[in-house]
Amino acid sequence: MSQAEFYPNESPQFAASVAQLKGQKVAVCGHLRPDGDCIGSIVAVVRVLKTLGIDAIGINRDEVPATLKAFVGDTPLILASDFQPEGHVAVTVDCADKKRIGDRLIELFPEVALNVDHHISNKAYAQQNLIIATASATAEILAGFYMDLGYEIDAITAQALYVGIATDTGQFRFPSTTAATFEIARRLCEYGAQPSVAAHELYECETFAKIKLLQNFLNSLTMEFDNRVCVGLIERGVYDETGATIDDSEGLVDYARSIAGVDIGVMIEDRDGALKGSLRAKNPFYRVDQVAKLFNGGGHACAAGLNVDNSSIKEFYPQLMEALGKHLEALGQPE
Repeated sequence: MSQAEFYPNESPQFAASVAQLKGQKVAVCGHLRPDGDCIGSIVAVVRVLKTLGIDAIGINRDEVPATLKAFVGDTPLILASDFQPEGHVAVTVDCADKKRIGDRLIELFPEVALNVDHHISNKAYAQQNLIIATASATAEILAGFYMDLGYEIDAITAQALYVGIATDTGQFRFPSTTAATFEIARRLCEYGAQPSVAAHELYECETFAKIKLLQNFLNSLTMEFDNRVCVGLIERGVYDETGATIDDSEGLVDYARSIAGVDIGVMIEDRDGALKGSLRAKNPFYRVDQVAKLFNGGGHACAAGLNVDNSSIKEFYPQLMEALGKHLEALGQPE
């Protein structure tokens, strides 16, 4: 192996972890409500393990979102409810907390062999943890490992990794995007990734129901803290009213963040009493993962999430605003 270019310290560790998986059956697991980085990373790990002669299958608690199904190809990827373990060992990708793989997989896998992730809040719950918080996406880490180690990258793997990077960087707009991100994406194109196809599937195939959900979300926007925070809501019953699905809420919070002068965008969803909060910041200075952590959530400095059970937007909204207010006051202003 030539000198590792992207991750000289971690790539050999990844190779050693993969070597330990040989002769075993591997279940590659991602977080519930999977996004592009989660699905892209699962696909990429399953496919590369198979090229190395390792029996691997992808598993998730939830269905692959409609916008991401085209990127799975012939990769074995099934629902956790359909999975029957046969001595499998678990590998997790893009999953900051083991509980994020869902109750069934936690029960099936008390131990995780390998955890590859880029979340700053990752709890290092596996036997081997490769966490690179400076990377824009878990897919960027995996692509860097594969290129450093000379692993085979076919066109489906390249496209899956590209999609993971493109979605987690907000189409290469977020502060986590670096020169290395672009270089890795460029090389993935040489392996067969097609940015125009990815963009079409991701952003030009919206359902009318999602547009109605967006309209409802935009109508709910409220400004807080002298217009530094913009909050949007998806009230209980809105999914039924619009015909949209939970997957259709992906990316809506970015509209709240995109407003001039806003530092933090927030979305609160009510799913029949189970609340999901999404926090997005323009500047990593605002460390929204620290706010999410107050509610047993986590994520990145600029993108974090949280879940609250047995509550309502009316009850939770002032609690979240109080936490955000104290957080902003303690931080002050960025230099």
